[in-house]
Amino acid sequence: MHIQDSHWSSASAIAPGGALNGAAATSGNGRGPADGSRTTPLRVDAQRNLEHVLRAAREVFGELGYGAPMEDVARRARVGVGTVYRRFPSKDVLVRRIAEEETSRLTDQARSALGQEDEPWSALSRFLRTSVASGAGRLLPPQVLRVGVAEDGPEPDGARVPQQRSQAAPELRLVEQRPAPVEEPVIAEVDDAGAAALLEVVGRLVDRARAAGELRADVTVADVLLVIATAAPSLPDAAQQAAASARLLDILLEGLRSRPA
Repeated sequence: MHIQDSHWSSASAIAPGGALNGAAATSGNGRGPADGSRTTPLRVDAQRNLEHVLRAAREVFGELGYGAPMEDVARRARVGVGTVYRRFPSKDVLVRRIAEEETSRLTDQARSALGQEDEPWSALSRFLRTSVASGAGRLLPPQVLRVGVAEDGPEPDGARVPQQRSQAAPELRLVEQRPAPVEEPVIAEVDDAGAAALLEVVGRLVDRARAAGELRADVTVADVLLVIATAAPSLPDAAQQAAASARLLDILLEGLRSRPA
């Protein structure tokens, strides 16, 4: 059963960003501003539908990857696919919204760990455990997961850093996924400022743990983010998934710690 969407009409439909459709608010396709800007508050039913769509998108993309079709998101949200497109005029817009929200959430979790843990290793491990438990690894954009390797060999110090170039590249998938129809090639990307904020704050966690002699000298920010993605297996049973994530993270954390010479 679909959630009722009876308040939408051609004269007063709310655009994807929350503005009322009108001559000054609609884009050329009549679906509203493509940048998701909001000029008026959403009505209660519209806000509820938006929350359902965003929650469903996080679940579907987390399970199937960003290639999952919009119809799957609509079914999970129990709304018509037209309602999804009224909020988000293209799949790219929805994917970007979810990727940016997850990147921002990870950044907040890293800042929280820095502020609440004085001991460097405790701060880093707290960040990793919180992030893995939240399932953020399934929704991290490849933009911050890719590890760059110079064509003519490694960097002088052997360091590897996440690429920040925005050219198209194959999507990195680190969870088991069932085949899903793909509407169009979609690569989850976030704006440079959002990606830079995440890399900067995680870099501080890494630097502190390394300086304290508790983190292997060769571990980079890219490695830490890959741990978050790797420790988020997709299993049908929630309890098994939580247990598997916790166990895998324990093993990965041991691999990150420095060992006495």
